[in-house]
This record gives sequence, structure tokens and C-alpha cells, in this order.
Amino acid sequence: MTQRTFVLPLDDAGADPAAVGGRGAEVARLATAGLPVPEGFHVTTGAYDYFVDDHGLRGQILSMVSRVEPDLPVTAEAAAQRIAALFERHETPMEVAGPLRWAYAGMGEQDHPLAVRPSAPPGNLPDAPIAGRHDALLGVRGEAGLLTAVRRCWASLWSARAIEYRARNGVDHGAATIAVLVQSLVHADSAGLMSTVPPADEEGERGRAGRILLHATWGLGEPVVAGRVTPDAVVVEKGSGRVVGRRIADKTTMTVPSERPIGGGTLEEPVPDRFRREPVLNADQAAALARLGERIEALYGRPMDIEWVLYKGYPYIIQARPAANGGGARQPASGTEMWNDSLDADYLWSSANMGEAVPDVMTPCTWSLVQMFMHESMAVPAVRGHRAYGNIGGRLYMNLSVAATLTAFSPGAGTDVLEEAFGPLPRDVEIPRLPVSRAEAVRDLVPAMARTARRVRAARVRLPDFLASSPGRCAALRARIREETDPAALLRLWGHEVLPLFVDACHMLAAARREGGPSFVAMRRELERLAGEDDADAMLSGLGRPGGPVLDVLGPVTGLARLAEDELDEEAYLREWGHRGPHEFEISLPRPAEDPAWLEEQLAAGSGRAAAGRLRTRREASRAAWHRFRSRHPDKVAATRRRIGRWARAAHHREAAFSEAVRVYSVLREFVLRAGDLTGRRDDLFFLTIDEILAVLDGDARPLEQVSVRRGTYERYRALAPYPALIRGRFDPVAWAGGRVRRTDFHDAAEPLAEYPPEPSAGAAVTGFPGVAGVVEGTARVVRTPEEGGELATGEVLVAHVANVGWSPLFPRAAAVVTDVGAALSPAAIVARELAVPAVLGCGTATMRLRTGDRVRVDGERGTVEILSDAGGASPRERLLTREG
Repeated sequence: MTQRTFVLPLDDAGADPAAVGGRGAEVARLATAGLPVPEGFHVTTGAYDYFVDDHGLRGQILSMVSRVEPDLPVTAEAAAQRIAALFERHETPMEVAGPLRWAYAGMGEQDHPLAVRPSAPPGNLPDAPIAGRHDALLGVRGEAGLLTAVRRCWASLWSARAIEYRARNGVDHGAATIAVLVQSLVHADSAGLMSTVPPADEEGERGRAGRILLHATWGLGEPVVAGRVTPDAVVVEKGSGRVVGRRIADKTTMTVPSERPIGGGTLEEPVPDRFRREPVLNADQAAALARLGERIEALYGRPMDIEWVLYKGYPYIIQARPAANGGGARQPASGTEMWNDSLDADYLWSSANMGEAVPDVMTPCTWSLVQMFMHESMAVPAVRGHRAYGNIGGRLYMNLSVAATLTAFSPGAGTDVLEEAFGPLPRDVEIPRLPVSRAEAVRDLVPAMARTARRVRAARVRLPDFLASSPGRCAALRARIREETDPAALLRLWGHEVLPLFVDACHMLAAARREGGPSFVAMRRELERLAGEDDADAMLSGLGRPGGPVLDVLGPVTGLARLAEDELDEEAYLREWGHRGPHEFEISLPRPAEDPAWLEEQLAAGSGRAAAGRLRTRREASRAAWHRFRSRHPDKVAATRRRIGRWARAAHHREAAFSEAVRVYSVLREFVLRAGDLTGRRDDLFFLTIDEILAVLDGDARPLEQVSVRRGTYERYRALAPYPALIRGRFDPVAWAGGRVRRTDFHDAAEPLAEYPPEPSAGAAVTGFPGVAGVVEGTARVVRTPEEGGELATGEVLVAHVANVGWSPLFPRAAAVVTDVGAALSPAAIVARELAVPAVLGCGTATMRLRTGDRVRVDGERGTVEILSDAGGASPRERLLTREG
């Protein structure tokens, strides 16, 4: 073996992507063109292959990844951790270590600081800039530090995201390989990003080709790339180098190389007060960087995104890549991590349906469990690697592009099927279809549907017994978890009882969801034609049978009514319904059963008495509606009852199974809390995935290193307002939330400047789905969170972004309900119908257009809300243009 086999000079003619990876090849191209890049060398893919084969690791690695399920990310995370441990345990062979030491010695003084970055050939790793940024190792010093850093870069080939990427894109794991780029770490005075075509939202420009945008901060540039700081922004005119725009940020921290002699690394330091509001770049420095940007753009013949540093006034180029979508630097994210599946492709996302059940920004623990829940309970969680759901800024969204593509392959199906589940879609909104053929979709669908069919057949037989036994099983398991004192025993309890119960509950829900029955929307329309809006709603209440059982989704409200009439005590209520609440899927937040004061507050507000009265009235209305129907259509009564009965049985099983799945989530919360107690890291565990929590219980403390970053990311996203109900294409939650005007109904990446919707027609303030018939005039009360529900006075119109089961105790006091998000099968629609509360759902813009104190008319039959008198005296358009961001 020779040095040339494993190490190449930076500008070597053989530095092609197959040998040095994509990043290395781009740096080699810049160096060959005479552009100022830090000195260094390439560690080739051959070095990686030699290391893996010399230690006999290839078979072990492929065995680990063979057990990964692409649609269940926690399995990829577990494999990634095990593979990383392999690379950490094995030393670099002398045949590779020798050339590396020789190349390092040629760079100058001993312990010369380095930047060591992975560089994969095309197709081996996700090519988005964010994908590998956490694998860059800065401030590496010494031969031992270099060898360790290279092995860590090699291990990044098997990160969870890289494994998922290859699995979803059909890339052979066995052919995967990786190179490493080693360069001098420039002691940057300043650094940042440069785009040779500014994006549309900078300086009010729509991507001017004649300008260059620079983002700059003090110290190293990694915080800008990672989005951990708010940098200065400078706009420079091409050709002249004239600065035509500037925004100075308050720069509180900077990243600098560590001076440790061994191991290196970087440190965060405060920016001296006198430099915090000072411009990072003067006019000459900005012009010099812009000229380099023009040279690089000319070299590639297209707009470019460029990483740069300045040291003692001299510029260096760290990396250059073609600009995303033809122009516009990726904007630094405000969070410490980016949780955003909208960046993956052009999809249409909706927060309706499961997004209503999971309305909160999710902690990493919750997200990992939600992914398991979706994978086990959905018939088709993904098609050709395109998942049916995603995480956008920490919030759960359903991928309508997957649903629409599958619907298009189903004869006779149309948008009505989607709107029944996800609410009304704007008629001018096109749902982008997946780039898959019918044959490709079938290859995924057939095995997935067959697997689901087997599960459903097995689960359907056991469903009644599961529903009957689940409350007792959950109570007993929670008690055992609380009593456990040994981490190892708690770990065994997870594998033997907690996880099997969770998976069982998911399979039962999958079975209940697939019970036969007519479409609710079609059935309701038929009843409306025969009996009218009001009678149709009344006939469908109480599961279509006066005095019959109610759906579990209504349980918390009927329970409050029984409490108010002394038919139930508080302990029994909490035992039966204490697991249902507004945040029932978020593991980090308590259930109502954990807070006895919650129940007292509901009773004090009069929800129980109001619910009892509404239920009595509804039962009487249902009897009267059936009596009228019998007198008008005597020949249709039996068939109508049978049809409603089939829907009612299916709906009852679906809602009961969902309620029990939620009850199991209270067991999962108990497990995480106890794991936190036994490890001494109670709340920290919410910021780990469930697999990472299991690793901590098993004695591995490494996952805890992620807690601080993830906690900061979670808090940043949680501070933002709820995002639009519909999102098309790429969406930046932080940029959206920071806008002076923002839409809550729809975001289209193709039209980012369309900041507010057109004026509604026919005088309506908002329009939406006709949820429950009835016309009501009253005073609007905009309630942002269910915890603010005490502000709702009896007889006011409840206006909310989303209203799930946890909001239902407010419904009996409301004159009407109006929501941004909702559909025919939403919990809000079901509860409102059972209580005879007029409702307009899925408006998209209700919380944006309506204000507390407005006098409004809600028409549940037409699906409109009109402002009769304005609380603030401004027109709807003026409100939008003057509201605070």
C-alpha cells in the first residue's frame, strides 16, 4: 500500500467524487481554479474500505442495517449507535495511519489545528447542506486527534439519517463508502455564508441576479451554517462591489477554536460589548468577498451558496455548492437544530386529522413514539420512501401528496375522500403528486396492505376483549412502573410488557379504523336531502339511537354531566376519562388525572351543568327528528336505521380503540418519568428518543449530550404561533412567525409574498366546513390554548385554532364553535353535533380575522361567520395589515 492509495493532495488531478467524495471534489475544483482555500489533503474512499475490511466490519454493519425499517426511524437510530461503537473500538490500521501522519506533518507545526469533514460520493448520503453539518469536527489537534476524527467521519456514513436516505432511495448499503476532507482550521476573525443570488425575502427583493447577499458573524462560521446565531446581512451590487443594503444584528456569542493541546474542539465565548452591534464586514471586505463570489459563480455557471472566513483581512473559501432551487442561500435557522420535513420535497401538508390529535410542538421523545404509533396503526405509512406524515417545526403534519397519489390510483375516488378526513381544500390549490408510477406504488402497497390485513384479522377477533381489559391492564402496569427501583428491571419491563401493550393498542386501532360502514359525509348529505340540516344532525346524534351509547370522544363531557348530577364521583371520572386531554400525545405534559384541580375548575366553570342540559335537549331533539322522519318517509326508516347503525358501530369501535391507545400513552409517560427518576435525569429524558432513553437506562450516557441542543430547539419552536393548516413546499416556521403579517390558512412556497388571503365573498369574515347546522349571534372569544378556557363566558362564540377532545369541556358553555383546523370527522365536529352547538370548522383564517369582542353571526349550515360589529373598529383588511407579528 502506498500513501497515494489513501491520501491525495488537495488539488490532485485524481480528486474525483468517487475517490474523494462530493465535498472533497468541489474543494479540489476551487483549489485547481486558484481560489483561496485552506491547505489540506483528502483521505480517500480507499482508506475507508481498507479500514472496514481489515477489521472485518463490513458483514457486521450490513447485518445491523438489514434490520432497519425505513418507516420506523427509531430502528435506524439504534443501528447507527451500534455501528458508531464499532468505529470507536477499532484502531486505524498502520497502512492508513502512516500516510495520514505524514500528510499532517507536512502542514506545519506540531498540533496544527484542523477542520475534518466527511465527504461522501454522490448518492451515499443526503445531499442537503444540513444533512452532515453535525459531523464536521473543528479544532482537531495532534495525530491521535486526527485519527479519531477520521474514524468519526467514517462512522457518519452510518448515521440514522444516512441509513434512512439510502433505504428510501434504493441505494445499496453494501456499496456505500466515504472519504474525508482534512484542512487547516483558519483562526477566523469573522465568517459566514454568501449567496450569489439573494433569496426573495431579503430586503424585499425577489431574488435579484445582480446582487450578492453576505451573512457574517464574529469567529468561526459554523454557528451561521447551523443557524445558532443571528448574523449581520450585507447586500452587495455585482460588478461595482457597492454595498446597497445592510442589517446589523446583536451578536451575543461567537465560536472560537479551543487551545487545548490534545483533542482540540471549539468553544462558545461572549462577544465583547463593543463589538456586539458593530458591523462584522466593512465595505472593502464585503466587496472583496463579493468578487470571489462572482468568480465562483462564473466557474460553475450558475448561482452558488458559499461558506467563507476572513483572517487578518484575507479571505478563504471553505465550501461552495449550487444554490438551492437556482438561487438563494439557505437562511440560517433560529433553532439549534432543524426539525423540518417540508424541506424534503414538494408536498402538500395538512395539520388536520392526526395533527388535531397532536397539536403541540413535540418533544423528541414524543416524536419517536408518534412515529412508532403511525407505523403500527397506518395501512400505508410510506410509498417509495415518501412518508404519509412528517415533522414540521416540531408539529405533526399529514402528507396529502401521498394520500392524493394513492387516491388517484383508486377508481372512483376523488377529493371528497380527502376532504372528509382533512377538511375543505382551497379550489385553486393543486396537490402535487408523488413522482412514482402506478406499478411502483403497487410494489409498496401490496405487501403493506397484506401485512395490515393480517394484523386486522387477528386484532378484530380480540378487539372487544382488549377494549374491556385495557383500563385495568394500564392501571396495573403504571403501578408496577412506579414501584420499580432497578434501571435494568425497568428496561426489561419495557421489552416484556410496555412495548407489547403499545404495539397491541396500535394494531387494535388499525383494526377498528378498517371496520366497514358508509361514508359519514355521504350519509349526512343523504339525510340532509330527506330531513333537512337540523334534523340530519339530530338523527345522527347519540349514534342514531335515542338514549343509545355515546362515542368515547364525548366521554369527558358526558362524564362532567354525570358528575354535575351526582351520578359519578370524581375518582371514578378520573379513572375513566382522566387520560383524555388537550395534550394527550405529548409525553412531557401531564394528563388531567395528574391534576385534581383541573376537574374542580371545569365544574366551577359550569361545564357539567351546561353539558347535562344540552344532552337532555339533544336527546329530545333526536326523538322528535326521528318522529318527523318516520311520518314523512315511513318506507325509509328501517334502511336508514340500518345504515346509521353500521356507521355507528364502526365509529364506536374506532373512538373506543383510539381512547384506549391514548390511555396507553399515559403508561408510556409513567415509564419515561420513572426512567428519569432512576437515572437522575428526570425532565432531560423528554428530549431523547425512546431508543436513546433505553440506552441511558442501560448505562450509556452519550445520548444525554444532545439534551441541551434539543431542549433549546424545542423551546424555540414552541414559542412560535401555530403554523398554517396547509403548507405547500418548503416552509420556514421561524421566518413565517417573524413576519409582520402571516397567513394561518395556507403557505405556498411558490408564492411566499402572498401574505394574506383575499377578502371573503358575500360579506362573510371567514368561511369553512359546515360542521353543525344552526344560526347563532354572539360575542366572539378567541382562545389560544385550552388552559385559557376559563376566560370563555357562557353564551360566547368559541374561536380556536384547533379543538381536540381536550377542548370539549368548553363546548357546553359556547354558543357556537369556530376553528381554523377541522373536518367532518374531527373531534370538534362530533362533540358539537352531539351537544347541538352550531359549528364552522376548518376556516383556516378564523383566529387571524376574528377578535375577542367582535359581535358575530355563525351559520353552521352555510359554513360562514360574519362580523356584525367590530370590537376594534377596523376592517378585516386593516386588521391584517396592522396586527403585530
